[in-house]
Amino acid sequence: MRRLSEFLAATRRSRRLHAPWVSPPETSTAYRAYMRRLRQDRQVGHFVCRRDSRELVGVVNVNEIVRGAFRSGYLGYYAFMPHHRQGLMTEGLALVLRDAFRRLGLHRLEANIQPGNAASTRLVRRLGFRREGYSRRYLAIRGRWRDHERWAILAEEWRGPLPRATARVRSARSALTVHAAPPARTGRHA
Repeated sequence: MRRLSEFLAATRRSRRLHAPWVSPPETSTAYRAYMRRLRQDRQVGHFVCRRDSRELVGVVNVNEIVRGAFRSGYLGYYAFMPHHRQGLMTEGLALVLRDAFRRLGLHRLEANIQPGNAASTRLVRRLGFRREGYSRRYLAIRGRWRDHERWAILAEEWRGPLPRATARVRSARSALTVHAAPPARTGRHA
């Protein structure tokens, strides 16, 4: 339960940072539902934590994973205050990209970003994503349809993790065992 209370405290602390970009779980019920979704084959979640203190820095999710000929997924991510704007999410996302391309065997990852979210755009640019298009009223966030830019990176374009290593990524799937939730049944992501 330590991660639950830490996650909810971080979410409360970060409300102003997250609005209007994301809607992370804000209650224990919503957090548990989020953790249940991560047990599905089509979802992989990661907690980005400081290496020195193990403090929760942010979250990176690979959502709607499609296998077979497509081998693709969609990224969702957010930092928690006071860890934003320190480069930790760049490191964390780099580690998740490595995991997605190597361990999961994905070919393509897409990040859909609202046009006004300059920090998120800078993050994906730093990691080598390319802007591929613009989708009007693409996702409903906080009850409102919002336009998004589509950014993507292919496995063969990936340059690898950044050299700095103050952050570490811990799979939320493995954290499920800490919270006494059963691991994924497929064994693919365990």
